[in-house]
Amino acid sequence: MTSAALITFTTALFAVINPFGSTAIFIGMVTGHSAAERRSIAIRASIAVAVILLTSIWAGEYVLRLFDVGIPGLETAGGIMITLIALSMLQNNANPVNDSTDGSSAAPKQDIAIVPLAMPVIAGPGSIVTVIVNTHLYHGVESNLKMSLVSIAIAGIVCVCLLSSKAIAKALGTNGMNILTKFMGMVLLAIAMGMLTEGLKGLLPGLA
Repeated sequence: MTSAALITFTTALFAVINPFGSTAIFIGMVTGHSAAERRSIAIRASIAVAVILLTSIWAGEYVLRLFDVGIPGLETAGGIMITLIALSMLQNNANPVNDSTDGSSAAPKQDIAIVPLAMPVIAGPGSIVTVIVNTHLYHGVESNLKMSLVSIAIAGIVCVCLLSSKAIAKALGTNGMNILTKFMGMVLLAIAMGMLTEGLKGLLPGLA
């Protein structure tokens, strides 16, 4: 896996997971929880995100083979899925893939760390597709190790953001959060178009 490919993977995964956007969702979901509960939820959710991503890296392709799903089809579906995420970010709408329908009204005693916070709010289908597609493109233990390190690092960033959620929201303000989300949406949309193009070329070779 080349340095350029690793940078692209890192950018795509970071944009899909969107730690800052997830932080905004987290703030709404933990309303009514104590400071200790918020800290516990943030740490456990971040660990779960790392586990989900690492499982996708090391076992994702085997799961696809089990269900006889081809990579071109996955790339096409993933491109469409990530496009929807990017458009929702650009339009400041609720994320149609990663968002929870009623996460903001979670009961104070409900354990939301794993479901729905870690999955599907943070590490949803979009991030899983991104990981599996890249493990198919770049085979080998070395590539998997590099992507694993990136995944752990991003999960760590998520943890820091969630633990610092109040400070981040206060520092950026509503306008700052909106600008950051739109910027990440543009980056993600460009990456989604590349993924969709590759998938369609595999499904419909005549287009190439």
